[in-house]
Amino acid sequence: MTVAASTERPQLPFVRPNVLDLAPLYEVLRREAPVAEVTTPAGDPAWLVTRFNEVRDLLADKRLGRSHPEPERASRISYAAVQDGPSGTYETENADHTRMRRLLTPAFSAKRMLQLSDHVQDLVDGYIDQLVADHDGSPDGIVDLHAGLAFPLPVAVICRLLGVPEGDRDRFRLLSERMATYSEDGDAHRARTEFGRYMAGLAEAKRAHLGEDVISDLVRAQAGDEDFDYAEMVRLSVGLLFAGHETTVNRIGLGTLFLLTRSDQWDALTTDPDGRINATVEEIMRLGAPGDLGILRYAHTDLDVAGVTIHRGDAVILSINSANRDPSVFDDAETFDPDREERGHVGFGHGPHFCIGASLARVELRTVFATLARRLPGLRLAADLDSIDVRKDHITGGVTALPVTW
Repeated sequence: MTVAASTERPQLPFVRPNVLDLAPLYEVLRREAPVAEVTTPAGDPAWLVTRFNEVRDLLADKRLGRSHPEPERASRISYAAVQDGPSGTYETENADHTRMRRLLTPAFSAKRMLQLSDHVQDLVDGYIDQLVADHDGSPDGIVDLHAGLAFPLPVAVICRLLGVPEGDRDRFRLLSERMATYSEDGDAHRARTEFGRYMAGLAEAKRAHLGEDVISDLVRAQAGDEDFDYAEMVRLSVGLLFAGHETTVNRIGLGTLFLLTRSDQWDALTTDPDGRINATVEEIMRLGAPGDLGILRYAHTDLDVAGVTIHRGDAVILSINSANRDPSVFDDAETFDPDREERGHVGFGHGPHFCIGASLARVELRTVFATLARRLPGLRLAADLDSIDVRKDHITGGVTALPVTW
């Protein structure tokens, strides 16, 4: 379903001044229209929710879901193949989600993630060793922290956890890139199909030799549960591999930019990395804003939110980015301040859909920034913020390069 964009309805994505700041329109909407009609990048109508309390409450509201009561009539969000429209089955969404969480929670538990800490530390040290060697061998002393650390680390970690060959990283990196890029020619959906074939092939290769990894767990579960069909297993595998590296890659890049454009915060972290790392990571999760859309939901019944009636079937976009900068909740909300007292951000979501990989992301981010602070205290950007390359027309955004020196 596509309708003409209303002249009174702003169209997403809003133009941002740079990769760290949000469009000024979000501030206006939070104040004047916290639940506002917008036009999606695909040209369809949706409600955009921008204020913290409403976003947090709706994240946990069972009257909203990822599925749609009439999928063929659902608003489309973008031409990407990630969060582009409804997913799952309306009649069984809650049961399917409960089964998925029960299956995956042991693999992504905080205890299991802490057991990965030594492996993550070894990886980070190895990548930094290579960055130092490249720096020493470079005529200008400039290295790319994105290519040398921010990208390969989350890829290596999620590959080990899921049981995906790390040697395939260039293949699924390209598939992920295509899948998450707005492309009216349908390439994003072709990439998703290719990604599905890749994951199905990997699952079949494991079936005869199951291991101690998440994909093997999914194969076992699918074989023993007639309600967990093969297509659902493949979709879940694709989603885990995509989200498991893409979001953390972006947070490492944004966190580096926040810290290195605020020398006082970087100096404070290098002075006491162990004491400040947890708060620093939480502030990166609060203020970091990859992508320019939000979390997509559909109303499963009529509901009133902030004086607005959202009707059954309406698309609802929950702006995590805007909610985490709500000045009614966070003092001096636009300022990067790890010492702030308010900790209740929704960077990992809230409620039953709270990010299952939150503990994993925290382990990776804490290890990266504490190690950089200890080993490279003189780290600094080698380019102006405005000249940093940013991915355009991409569902999660993020930088494409991060030139640094020390």
